[in-house]
Amino acid sequence: MVSNRSSTVRNVALLSAIAAFANAQGTSNFTCNTSGGGAAYNATKVYLGCYNDPSVSILSAAKLSTIGMTPQYCANWCGERGFGYGGIEFGTQCFCGEQPNFGNAQKIADSRCSQKCATEPSSSCGATYVMSLYQITDPVGNASSGVQDNFTPACLTSPLCGNPVCDKTKSIEERVASLVSQLTTPEKILNLVDASAGAARLGLPAYEWWSEATHGVGSAPGVQFPNKPANFSYATSFPSPITSAAAFDDALIRAIGEVVGKEGRAFGNFGFAGFDYWAPNMNPFREPRWGRGQETPGEDVFHVQSYVRNLVPGMQGDDVTDKQVIATCKHYAAYDVESGRYGNNYNPTQQDLADYFLPAFKTCVRDVSVGSIMCSYNAVGGYPSCASYYLLDEVLRTHWNFTEKYQYVVGDCGAVQDIAQFHNFTDTIPDAASAALNAGTDLDCGSAYLTLNQSLALNSTTVARLDQALNRLYSALFTVGYFDGSKYDTLDWSDVGTPEAEATAYKAAAEGMTLLKNDKSFLPLSSGRKAKAALIGPYANATTQMQGDYSGPPKTILSPLQVFKSYPAWDVTYAQGTAINATNNTGFAAALTAAQGADVIFFLGGIDGTLENEQNDRTNLAWPLYQRNLIAQLSALNKPIIVVQFGGGQLDGTPLFNDKNVMSVIWAGYPSQSGAQAILDTIVGKSAPAGRLPITQYPASYADEVSIFDIDLRANISSGYPGRTYKYYTGKAVRAFGYGLSYTKFSFRWGKTLRKQYNIQQLVDDCKKGHASVKDITPFASVSATIRNTGKITSDFVGLLFISSGNAGPAPRPNKSLVSYARAHAVTARNSQTMDLPLTLGSLARSDADGSLTIYPGDYEIVLDNDRYLTQKFKLTGKPAVIETLPKPRAEYDYSVPVHVQPESTVAHS
Repeated sequence: MVSNRSSTVRNVALLSAIAAFANAQGTSNFTCNTSGGGAAYNATKVYLGCYNDPSVSILSAAKLSTIGMTPQYCANWCGERGFGYGGIEFGTQCFCGEQPNFGNAQKIADSRCSQKCATEPSSSCGATYVMSLYQITDPVGNASSGVQDNFTPACLTSPLCGNPVCDKTKSIEERVASLVSQLTTPEKILNLVDASAGAARLGLPAYEWWSEATHGVGSAPGVQFPNKPANFSYATSFPSPITSAAAFDDALIRAIGEVVGKEGRAFGNFGFAGFDYWAPNMNPFREPRWGRGQETPGEDVFHVQSYVRNLVPGMQGDDVTDKQVIATCKHYAAYDVESGRYGNNYNPTQQDLADYFLPAFKTCVRDVSVGSIMCSYNAVGGYPSCASYYLLDEVLRTHWNFTEKYQYVVGDCGAVQDIAQFHNFTDTIPDAASAALNAGTDLDCGSAYLTLNQSLALNSTTVARLDQALNRLYSALFTVGYFDGSKYDTLDWSDVGTPEAEATAYKAAAEGMTLLKNDKSFLPLSSGRKAKAALIGPYANATTQMQGDYSGPPKTILSPLQVFKSYPAWDVTYAQGTAINATNNTGFAAALTAAQGADVIFFLGGIDGTLENEQNDRTNLAWPLYQRNLIAQLSALNKPIIVVQFGGGQLDGTPLFNDKNVMSVIWAGYPSQSGAQAILDTIVGKSAPAGRLPITQYPASYADEVSIFDIDLRANISSGYPGRTYKYYTGKAVRAFGYGLSYTKFSFRWGKTLRKQYNIQQLVDDCKKGHASVKDITPFASVSATIRNTGKITSDFVGLLFISSGNAGPAPRPNKSLVSYARAHAVTARNSQTMDLPLTLGSLARSDADGSLTIYPGDYEIVLDNDRYLTQKFKLTGKPAVIETLPKPRAEYDYSVPVHVQPESTVAHS
């Protein structure tokens, strides 16, 4: 407790410094008032009832999320902005509007508004998709603009401006420490959750850490999209990462990151989002049934690392201390199954951790200085990821040096609570909170950290650890100008959905189109040739269905039906024919009638978010039965069929590839806002396809042979386990990783090549020159290949360079490994381009059983593409050289609470 006298002395000191602090702000339009202004506004509210709000559309003009939410807090916040209505949902989220929209809502019993407000348990704060609605009878602000307030840097608001945290004569470290020292313990706890409460008595505003941007600014508690045509009612919606990744175009990924970061910052500048975004999802797509594979760049870890190396700097900007936004690499680690995700434990080998599950996170931290890491729901080696000293301390912070004061770890939503609830790692939620906080999880997306007062009382964690986490969080906010402002503050609505952004979205969709079959060079269809076309299938009239998950509303999104009908050469007849996962043949007759008079049939189908999504893995890898049956019946008409396959996960296309009337198959993934136009342009040859599959298309039988919970990568012949990913799969893929046809033909010749032999020690010593130390990204050599278009159609070409060895290092050895790639653009007929394919020491290395990245002597071969267009053999001699060693986990770890190390999961654990 602070005495009255010491409080008076401290206040005098603060007042005496006000002028200096205000001076330091660099603005003459702001007058600091440490009292915070006049009498506080206290809205008069009338409770209107509890409403079901399945689309979160009753009120949509403004939004605030904080763990400190109460009915009065919400009414005050909305009323101050001139809104006549306020409502609370999800326990923390306040929505405002001038008039409620009950079009998709229904009044229900008050008991359904069952979520108690965290700081006022006697009051209701709605529930999940359920709103406690209030009328505000005395609003005082101006809601006529229909937009939220512009964000004002916290140190340009009263009364915080007079606080030592705003003294620019001090270092940021000192300023953050002063802020944290002023918070009471209850206030500290309320600021360690995603819907952080701030501190009203200091003038520190609430901040919601949960904003999403997987492929464009997306819906989340921290993001608000008002109704169109209001400002910030949409954002550029890029294809899902799995589709953009099929382009194998690093410059494209960088451009996407730049747009996402710029638009995300514009949203933040005007109060429609935060300044940190929980993207990218860069868990490799190892398990083909995974419901969230669509959010990732695919199954190859080198490809994922390259994606991260370009997307994260694009989002964050060129200065990690003055970021555009904070990116968050997720989900750390070994997370790629939804079934039982809250409580599963996996025991990957050290070899697989080093080779596959951890490298992309290493790239995030070591190579591009990501601001934040999200720990995952699952456990690794018996320890929940968000309570793992091995993952969070020994690997992340010590080995990879994730130690900048502004770098922090956030738990996936509910993951801290799951430590007790589903993993049964601790006996209570307060113990789970202690275990996570002590291990290094700084921010809890959820409410488990609200029990830290109990943890402190039990001496299972310390105030010092709370302070450390808060120091990291507020230091992070300094890097985006939350307190002082930033060079990015000028970004606004005019920077969202620009023509350049829309062009990049189209380019991503077009470049990701992947041609899986094209018998008799049926495509492209002759431009301008008149034809009667039947457009059939569950995606034929799709719009938002083409976006995939974690999407926000785009400015416009046209369906294939709209775009195809606008093509002047075609007379289009449409029939849906069947649903994504229909259970009967209703609709078949209409589809067959539409197809009967057609010259060409387009079937647009596959899978969507009803079959693959967060919390929902697929159960098989086959085309949905009734889609398959309808295609077969359409084929019986003996007319040419073009199939466009949607969805993130692959489907066994054997029935289509064996059907003589299915002339062409294009995989489009989730192409999003420009997808329909990109599909049409691909079909008519305006854009020639050059995408490559970023994942293996397995036979449907694979789902019967491999448990979804078996995390091993390498095959086990004795047990019949066929292995995972193109590197270790011993079966025959239906379409291999990297597969993709072209409309034209190319010839190839080497430019620069490798020497025929290298001594490993000499090679490593040579690579040390000019480098403090060698590591996997240390340059080794560069080869080049000249690609000549010997056909008639201008086309891009993606070159994939693989390496393999039949005798280097211990078995099992990878079938081959992707080590470099490039995309040549617009190679015109009879002309050539040269692509450079750089190699690093990591290109030559793989991990041993202990997880040490090792270059082994032996005979090697590099090949260009699956079709082996170019090959070169070379030899490495001498002794093996280790270029990186992954720390080994200890036999056991000391926790301040009783813990129960979890056995490996073979069934779902939640």
